[in-house]
Amino acid sequence: MNDGLPTTFVRQELVSERPAPVKTTGLVGFLRTRLFNSPTNILVTIICALLLGVVLVPAIKFLLIDAVWRGTDRNACLQENAGRVVGACWPFIQAKFGQFIYGFYPEPERWRVNLTFLLAAVLLLPLLIPRLPAKGLNAGLFFLAFPVVAFFLLHGGGLDGFALSWITSLLSGFNDSIGEGGHKLAMAGETTAVLGPLLWLLGKLIMAVSLVISWLLYPLVWLRDAIQAAGRPVWIDLLLTAVIVSALLFVLGGGMRTGWRPLIMSLATFAGIGLVIAIMGLDRGGLPVVDTRLWGGLLVTLVVSVTGIVASMPVGIALALGRRSTIPLIRIFSIAFIEVWRGVPLITVLFFATYMLPLFVPTGITIDGLMRALIGIALFAGAYQAEVVRGGLAAIPRGQGEAANALGLSWWKTTFLIVLPQALRHVIPGLVNSFIALFKDTSLVSIVALFDLLGQLRAAFADPVWSTPTTAFTGFAFVGLVYFMFCFGMSRYSLFVENRLNAHRRN
Repeated sequence: MNDGLPTTFVRQELVSERPAPVKTTGLVGFLRTRLFNSPTNILVTIICALLLGVVLVPAIKFLLIDAVWRGTDRNACLQENAGRVVGACWPFIQAKFGQFIYGFYPEPERWRVNLTFLLAAVLLLPLLIPRLPAKGLNAGLFFLAFPVVAFFLLHGGGLDGFALSWITSLLSGFNDSIGEGGHKLAMAGETTAVLGPLLWLLGKLIMAVSLVISWLLYPLVWLRDAIQAAGRPVWIDLLLTAVIVSALLFVLGGGMRTGWRPLIMSLATFAGIGLVIAIMGLDRGGLPVVDTRLWGGLLVTLVVSVTGIVASMPVGIALALGRRSTIPLIRIFSIAFIEVWRGVPLITVLFFATYMLPLFVPTGITIDGLMRALIGIALFAGAYQAEVVRGGLAAIPRGQGEAANALGLSWWKTTFLIVLPQALRHVIPGLVNSFIALFKDTSLVSIVALFDLLGQLRAAFADPVWSTPTTAFTGFAFVGLVYFMFCFGMSRYSLFVENRLNAHRRN
């Protein structure tokens, strides 16, 4: 009997040891929890390991173990000369490496391509590192200044004028085309029986409009001719353009009250432009001209892909916003543009841009073949980007815009400061997926006589000095590794940006 008092139990034996906890970290933990945690996963893991063995082992054997690393011609990569099974013929890549990078760019001028690549890396890397300051200045230099400098570095040539001369020549060319079209229409009306009087009247009306425009353009034409007749037309045109643009920015920026900052920024920009012109000697003819038909290899691949990616983004954003517009004309135009450009293959776009685009430009203006391809690719990619961006805009709750309106923000500020940044954050995977697809689609420019990296590889196969059974496999393996490196880099960086922007959503 315990008489209500608590009893005490003292164990006479030690408790047996508990089993060690299952390790869930490290390599062993990863294998146990991810690969071998169930019968199904064990079976899938074994099958995947067998598939990797079937694919990777022969690939590594071909690319590294059985590969030939030294040689001066095809004889080094022939099995009867090597005395063993021959894998990749890497001397072929070494011999054609310059062609793969520069195409047929003249060797004495290839330093210009190297300098362009270096400038691109110097301006792009700080832009990709979030913690570095001066992102606005860096972006302005990369997206605005660098393309101009890269053009004159790669293409060469100089300037015979500046903005006033170019704008006047462009407007005059358009006006001449309008007048010529009206003249042809009037001539057609004189020989047409049914609609002849109507066509003749319409042609004469167009000619009259062209004549009025020419009178309005006469002061600009006179000023352009006076600038060209001067001893240093580039500097005079630059000075006049700087004065006019800076004055407009000063007035539109608030005048004496708040217009000083736009004025200083404008003057500093034109001073930088003048410094670049002086350093590169653009007022004295610049560097020797290298026709774009001599460009090729990785140079063309990067030029086409980077230009297409950068130019397609503003086109896509504008079309996405236009498709959601409440103005019927803008909405119908945006929908028609997107559906037409998405409804045709890229090959058709390239053919159209190469062979039909010159028919739509004003008289006396020629567009380089590479530039035509760039315009077509940018518009084609912009139509696809528009739908990606529109998906992001649709994901933003309507309350965001209503709250901004309640605070008194305009449509522009609401869109570009509140709605659009959130929409782009939602569609980063889709955008990068389009970028990767565009980077790989640059190989299609070879059908319009532009030899990108893949086109240069095919041209290199025609060299009988390196004709071996393994040359083609080696070349395609090398090009595939280059494409994978760029595409994988874009994919991983997009994942980094996505995780960084969505850090506030983590639990």
